[in-house]
Amino acid sequence: MFAIYPIVESLRLSLYQAGEGDGVFVGLANYARLVGEPYWAEQFWNAFKNNVLLFAMHMLIQNPIALALAALLSIPTLKGAATYRTIFFLPTLLSVVVVGFIWQLILSPLWGVTPAFMNWLGVGSFFKPWLGLESTALITVTLISIWQYVGIPLMLFYAALLNVPEETIEAARIDGLNGWWIFWKVKLPLILPTLGLVGILTYIGNFTASFDLIYSIQGGLAGPNFSTDVMGTFLFRTFFGFQAQLGDVHMGATVASALFFIILIGVSLYLFGVQRRLQRYDH
Repeated sequence: MFAIYPIVESLRLSLYQAGEGDGVFVGLANYARLVGEPYWAEQFWNAFKNNVLLFAMHMLIQNPIALALAALLSIPTLKGAATYRTIFFLPTLLSVVVVGFIWQLILSPLWGVTPAFMNWLGVGSFFKPWLGLESTALITVTLISIWQYVGIPLMLFYAALLNVPEETIEAARIDGLNGWWIFWKVKLPLILPTLGLVGILTYIGNFTASFDLIYSIQGGLAGPNFSTDVMGTFLFRTFFGFQAQLGDVHMGATVASALFFIILIGVSLYLFGVQRRLQRYDH
C-alpha cells in the first residue's frame, strides 16, 4: 500500500499531461521533455551528475574509512571498543535537520567556530565559505553526510568481521601471517558479500536519502546556483513547486519515475553482475 502503489501511480501520472479529468495521455512525451527540452534537461542532468559525484565520494571516502575503523574495532585486544563503537555510530541517530543546522553554524564565516579555530592553528588564510561557493558546496555537504552516516557501514563491516571463523584466523597464523596480512589475505576475501551489500546500499541511499541533508543545509534551490542539486531536491521543486517555480504533478511524477529506473538499473547490475560473481567466488 505505502510502497508499491505510489510507484505504480507515479508511473501512470508520468504518461499524462495536465488536462480535463485525469489529464491527457501523452505516452513517453514527458520523458522526452525531461532529457531533451533545455529547461528540464539542464536541471535533470545537473542533478543526476551531482548524485553520481555524491555516490562516488561516499564509495571512495566513507566506505574505506568505515572498513578501516571496523578492522581496528575487531581487534580482540583493543580496549574501549564498545565506547568507540558508540561514538562512531552516535551521529547516525541525530536528526538530519539538527545536523544541518549545527554544521551551518560551525562553518559560518560570521559566527562559526571554524574560522576562529583555524586562526588559532595558524591556517586561517585557508578558510573559505565552503557552503557558499559553487566549487566546494557539494564536497562540503558530502563530507558532512559521511561524518553522520559512516557508522552504518562501519557496523555492517564490524558484524561481518566478527563472523569470520576463528579457526580460519588461527590457520593463517600457523602459516605465518599476522597483523594486517591476516586482514588482507583472510578476512577481506571472506567479507566480500558484505562489501557488495554496503556498495548497493550506498548507491540506493545516495539517490533516495540525500535530499534531507541538502534541503536542511542549502534549501530547496540547492544552492549556490544549483551546485548541490540532486534528484531528490529536483523532484521536490518539480512536484510541489518552490518559490517562483510552479509545481507540475505530471513532470514531478516523471522525475520520480526516472529516479526509480536509475535505482532499478543499478540494483539489477548488482544482483545479476556483482552478486552472482560473489556467489561463484564463495563456492
